[in-house]
Amino acid sequence: MKHILLLFLSFFAPVVWGQQVEQFKLWPDKPEAGEAEIFVYHPAKNGKLAPAVLICPGGGYRGLAINHEGHDMAKWYASNGFVAVVLKYRMPEGVHTIPLSDAEKAMSVIRGNATKWNLDANKVGVIGSSAGGHLAASLSTLAADANRPDFAILYYPVISFDNMTTHGGSKKNLLGKDIENKELVDRYSLQKQVDDKTPKTLLLLSDDDQTVPPLNSILYYTALNEHHIPTSLYMFPSGGHGWGFRYDFTYYQEVKDLIQKWLTYIKITD
Repeated sequence: MKHILLLFLSFFAPVVWGQQVEQFKLWPDKPEAGEAEIFVYHPAKNGKLAPAVLICPGGGYRGLAINHEGHDMAKWYASNGFVAVVLKYRMPEGVHTIPLSDAEKAMSVIRGNATKWNLDANKVGVIGSSAGGHLAASLSTLAADANRPDFAILYYPVISFDNMTTHGGSKKNLLGKDIENKELVDRYSLQKQVDDKTPKTLLLLSDDDQTVPPLNSILYYTALNEHHIPTSLYMFPSGGHGWGFRYDFTYYQEVKDLIQKWLTYIKITD
Protein backbone atom coordinates (compact mmCIF):
# COMPACT_ATOMS: atom_id res chain seq x y z
CA MET A 1 0.00 0.00 0.00
CA LYS A 2 2.87 2.38 0.77
CA HIS A 3 4.17 1.97 -2.78
CA ILE A 4 0.73 2.74 -4.19
CA LEU A 5 0.56 5.95 -2.17
CA LEU A 6 4.02 7.04 -3.27
CA LEU A 7 3.24 6.29 -6.91
CA PHE A 8 0.06 8.35 -6.68
CA LEU A 9 2.01 11.22 -5.19
CA SER A 10 4.51 11.15 -8.01
CA PHE A 11 1.94 11.72 -10.72
CA PHE A 12 -0.68 13.99 -9.17
CA ALA A 13 0.63 17.45 -8.36
CA PRO A 14 -2.05 20.06 -9.12
CA VAL A 15 -1.67 23.79 -8.70
CA VAL A 16 -3.54 25.26 -5.73
CA TRP A 17 -3.76 29.07 -5.49
CA GLY A 18 -0.77 29.49 -7.79
CA GLN A 19 1.54 27.18 -5.85
CA GLN A 20 2.30 23.60 -6.81
CA VAL A 21 1.51 21.11 -4.07
CA GLU A 22 1.16 17.37 -3.81
CA GLN A 23 -2.37 16.17 -3.19
CA PHE A 24 -3.67 12.69 -2.60
CA LYS A 25 -6.45 10.68 -1.08
CA LEU A 26 -5.91 9.70 2.52
CA TRP A 27 -7.76 6.40 2.12
CA PRO A 28 -7.21 5.41 -1.55
CA ASP A 29 -8.53 1.90 -0.91
CA LYS A 30 -11.77 3.13 0.71
CA PRO A 31 -14.09 4.88 -1.77
CA GLU A 32 -16.51 5.75 1.03
CA ALA A 33 -13.75 7.88 2.60
CA GLY A 34 -12.83 9.61 -0.64
CA GLU A 35 -13.37 13.12 0.71
CA ALA A 36 -10.39 12.84 3.05
CA GLU A 37 -7.27 14.29 1.41
CA ILE A 38 -3.97 15.88 2.27
CA PHE A 39 -2.09 18.68 0.53
CA VAL A 40 1.68 18.58 0.99
CA TYR A 41 3.78 21.74 0.76
CA HIS A 42 7.53 21.21 0.58
CA PRO A 43 10.25 23.64 1.74
CA ALA A 44 13.36 24.52 -0.19
CA LYS A 45 16.04 21.93 0.51
CA ASN A 46 18.87 23.10 2.76
CA GLY A 47 20.76 19.86 3.38
CA LYS A 48 18.94 19.15 6.64
CA LEU A 49 15.95 17.05 7.57
CA ALA A 50 12.92 19.31 7.81
CA PRO A 51 10.42 19.43 10.66
CA ALA A 52 6.80 18.92 9.64
CA VAL A 53 3.33 20.10 10.64
CA LEU A 54 -0.11 18.63 10.08
CA ILE A 55 -2.62 21.49 9.77
CA CYS A 56 -6.26 20.96 10.79
CA PRO A 57 -8.56 23.81 9.69
CA GLY A 58 -11.60 24.74 11.73
CA GLY A 59 -15.24 24.91 10.73
CA GLY A 60 -17.29 23.59 13.61
CA TYR A 61 -17.07 19.98 12.37
CA ARG A 62 -19.52 21.09 9.66
CA GLY A 63 -17.15 22.51 7.05
CA LEU A 64 -13.54 23.64 6.67
CA ALA A 65 -12.01 27.13 6.70
CA ILE A 66 -9.31 25.59 4.55
CA ASN A 67 -7.81 28.82 3.17
CA HIS A 68 -6.84 31.10 6.09
CA GLU A 69 -6.69 28.18 8.56
CA GLY A 70 -5.12 25.76 6.11
CA HIS A 71 -3.36 26.63 2.86
CA ASP A 72 -2.26 30.13 3.93
CA MET A 73 -0.66 28.66 7.03
CA ALA A 74 0.99 25.89 5.02
CA LYS A 75 2.61 28.33 2.62
CA TRP A 76 4.15 30.26 5.50
CA TYR A 77 5.40 27.17 7.31
CA ALA A 78 6.89 25.76 4.09
CA SER A 79 8.63 29.09 3.48
CA ASN A 80 10.15 28.68 6.94
CA GLY A 81 11.57 25.22 6.33
CA PHE A 82 8.68 22.92 7.25
CA VAL A 83 6.98 20.17 5.33
CA ALA A 84 3.45 21.53 5.80
CA VAL A 85 0.50 19.19 5.31
CA VAL A 86 -3.07 20.48 5.17
CA LEU A 87 -5.64 17.91 6.24
CA LYS A 88 -9.01 17.95 4.51
CA TYR A 89 -10.72 15.72 7.03
CA ARG A 90 -14.19 14.27 6.67
CA MET A 91 -17.15 15.76 8.49
CA PRO A 92 -18.39 13.44 11.24
CA GLU A 93 -22.14 13.95 10.81
CA GLY A 94 -22.51 12.45 14.27
CA VAL A 95 -19.98 9.63 13.79
CA HIS A 96 -17.46 10.94 16.28
CA THR A 97 -14.60 8.62 15.31
CA ILE A 98 -14.24 9.93 11.74
CA PRO A 99 -12.16 13.13 12.15
CA LEU A 100 -9.65 11.58 14.55
CA SER A 101 -9.24 8.52 12.32
CA ASP A 102 -8.38 10.86 9.43
CA ALA A 103 -5.91 12.80 11.59
CA GLU A 104 -4.22 9.63 12.82
CA LYS A 105 -3.97 8.32 9.27
CA ALA A 106 -2.41 11.59 8.14
CA MET A 107 0.21 11.45 10.89
CA SER A 108 1.02 7.89 9.89
CA VAL A 109 1.41 8.91 6.24
CA ILE A 110 3.67 11.84 7.15
CA ARG A 111 6.01 9.75 9.28
CA GLY A 112 5.84 6.89 6.79
CA ASN A 113 7.11 9.22 4.05
CA ALA A 114 9.91 10.71 6.15
CA THR A 115 12.65 9.54 3.80
CA LYS A 116 10.86 10.53 0.59
CA TRP A 117 9.89 13.93 1.93
CA ASN A 118 13.25 14.54 3.65
CA LEU A 119 11.69 15.20 7.05
CA ASP A 120 12.56 14.42 10.65
CA ALA A 121 10.01 11.89 11.92
CA ASN A 122 10.74 13.02 15.49
CA LYS A 123 9.77 16.63 14.75
CA VAL A 124 6.22 16.28 13.45
CA GLY A 125 3.74 18.66 15.03
CA VAL A 126 0.05 19.42 14.69
CA ILE A 127 -1.66 22.76 14.21
CA GLY A 128 -5.38 23.28 14.65
CA SER A 129 -7.84 26.17 14.70
CA SER A 130 -11.20 26.25 16.49
CA ALA A 131 -12.83 22.84 15.87
CA GLY A 132 -9.59 21.93 14.10
CA GLY A 133 -7.92 22.82 17.39
CA HIS A 134 -10.20 20.31 19.08
CA LEU A 135 -9.11 17.73 16.52
CA ALA A 136 -5.44 18.63 17.03
CA ALA A 137 -5.88 18.35 20.80
CA SER A 138 -7.66 15.01 20.30
CA LEU A 139 -4.65 13.82 18.33
CA SER A 140 -2.45 15.03 21.19
CA THR A 141 -4.40 13.19 23.90
CA LEU A 142 -6.47 10.35 22.44
CA ALA A 143 -4.43 9.00 19.53
CA ALA A 144 -2.29 5.89 19.55
CA ASP A 145 1.22 6.67 20.77
CA ALA A 146 2.74 6.21 17.31
CA ASN A 147 0.41 8.85 15.88
CA ARG A 148 0.76 11.51 18.53
CA PRO A 149 2.49 14.72 17.48
CA ASP A 150 5.77 15.95 18.90
CA PHE A 151 4.36 19.44 19.52
CA ALA A 152 1.08 21.28 19.05
CA ILE A 153 0.03 24.82 18.15
CA LEU A 154 -3.63 25.54 18.85
CA TYR A 155 -5.49 28.63 17.67
CA TYR A 156 -8.57 29.52 19.77
CA PRO A 157 -9.38 25.80 20.17
CA VAL A 158 -12.55 24.10 21.29
CA ILE A 159 -11.40 21.98 24.23
CA SER A 160 -14.26 21.27 26.63
CA PHE A 161 -17.62 19.72 25.76
CA ASP A 162 -19.19 20.95 28.98
CA ASN A 163 -22.30 22.91 27.99
CA MET A 164 -21.21 26.00 29.92
CA THR A 165 -17.87 26.18 28.11
CA THR A 166 -18.06 24.49 24.73
CA HIS A 167 -18.88 25.65 21.23
CA GLY A 168 -22.33 24.12 20.82
CA GLY A 169 -22.12 23.56 17.08
CA SER A 170 -18.86 21.63 17.27
CA LYS A 171 -20.20 19.41 20.03
CA LYS A 172 -23.47 18.75 18.21
CA ASN A 173 -21.82 18.02 14.87
CA LEU A 174 -19.24 15.65 16.36
CA LEU A 175 -21.49 13.71 18.73
CA GLY A 176 -24.81 13.84 16.89
CA LYS A 177 -27.47 11.79 18.67
CA ASP A 178 -24.96 11.01 21.42
CA ILE A 179 -24.65 14.66 22.42
CA GLU A 180 -25.76 13.93 25.99
CA ASN A 181 -23.72 10.74 26.37
CA LYS A 182 -21.67 11.54 29.46
CA GLU A 183 -18.90 9.10 28.59
CA LEU A 184 -18.39 10.73 25.19
CA VAL A 185 -18.74 14.24 26.57
CA ASP A 186 -15.96 13.44 29.06
CA ARG A 187 -13.84 11.73 26.40
CA TYR A 188 -13.94 14.80 24.16
CA SER A 189 -13.47 17.27 27.01
CA LEU A 190 -9.80 17.14 26.27
CA GLN A 191 -8.53 18.89 29.36
CA LYS A 192 -9.56 15.66 31.10
CA GLN A 193 -7.51 13.52 28.71
CA VAL A 194 -4.11 15.17 29.10
CA ASP A 195 -1.44 12.72 30.20
CA ASP A 196 2.34 12.56 30.35
CA LYS A 197 2.48 11.76 26.61
CA THR A 198 0.64 14.91 25.57
CA PRO A 199 3.06 17.11 23.60
CA LYS A 200 4.38 20.59 24.29
CA THR A 201 1.72 23.07 23.29
CA LEU A 202 1.37 26.71 22.25
CA LEU A 203 -2.09 28.28 22.65
CA LEU A 204 -3.07 31.44 20.74
CA LEU A 205 -6.39 33.23 21.19
CA SER A 206 -8.18 36.54 21.73
CA ASP A 207 -9.75 37.74 24.95
CA ASP A 208 -12.87 38.97 23.14
CA ASP A 209 -13.66 35.65 21.43
CA GLN A 210 -17.45 35.36 21.55
CA THR A 211 -17.58 32.06 19.63
CA VAL A 212 -15.28 29.75 21.59
CA PRO A 213 -14.87 30.98 25.18
CA PRO A 214 -11.23 31.61 26.15
CA LEU A 215 -11.83 29.34 29.14
CA ASN A 216 -11.33 26.40 26.75
CA SER A 217 -7.68 27.31 26.27
CA ILE A 218 -7.23 28.13 29.94
CA LEU A 219 -8.55 24.71 30.97
CA TYR A 220 -6.17 22.98 28.57
CA TYR A 221 -3.23 25.12 29.69
CA THR A 222 -3.99 24.29 33.32
CA ALA A 223 -4.17 20.55 32.62
CA LEU A 224 -0.87 20.64 30.72
CA ASN A 225 0.74 22.63 33.51
CA GLU A 226 -0.47 20.15 36.12
CA HIS A 227 1.25 17.37 34.14
CA HIS A 228 4.46 19.44 33.90
CA ILE A 229 4.21 19.62 30.12
CA PRO A 230 5.86 22.75 28.69
CA THR A 231 3.09 25.03 27.46
CA SER A 232 2.64 28.69 26.60
CA LEU A 233 -0.56 30.70 26.24
CA TYR A 234 -0.86 34.07 24.53
CA MET A 235 -4.18 35.90 24.75
CA PHE A 236 -4.47 38.99 22.58
CA PRO A 237 -6.78 41.80 23.73
CA SER A 238 -8.84 41.82 20.54
CA GLY A 239 -9.43 39.90 17.35
CA GLY A 240 -12.45 37.80 18.17
CA HIS A 241 -12.58 34.35 16.63
CA GLY A 242 -11.34 32.77 13.44
CA TRP A 243 -8.47 35.05 12.46
CA GLY A 244 -6.06 32.26 11.59
CA PHE A 245 -3.63 33.62 9.02
CA ARG A 246 -5.74 36.58 7.94
CA TYR A 247 -3.52 39.51 7.08
CA ASP A 248 -5.94 42.04 8.58
CA PHE A 249 -5.66 40.55 12.08
CA THR A 250 -4.14 43.30 14.23
CA TYR A 251 -1.54 40.96 15.72
CA TYR A 252 -0.75 39.04 12.53
CA GLN A 253 2.99 39.74 12.66
CA GLU A 254 3.20 39.23 16.42
CA VAL A 255 1.65 35.78 16.06
CA LYS A 256 4.25 34.74 13.50
CA ASP A 257 7.07 36.08 15.68
CA LEU A 258 5.75 34.23 18.74
CA ILE A 259 5.47 30.97 16.83
CA GLN A 260 9.01 31.22 15.51
CA LYS A 261 10.43 32.01 18.95
CA TRP A 262 8.47 29.20 20.58
CA LEU A 263 9.55 26.65 17.98
CA THR A 264 13.16 27.65 18.58
CA TYR A 265 12.67 27.46 22.35
CA ILE A 266 11.38 23.87 22.17
CA LYS A 267 14.24 22.99 19.77
CA ILE A 268 12.15 22.20 16.70
CA THR A 269 13.97 24.90 14.74
CA ASP A 270 17.39 26.48 15.17
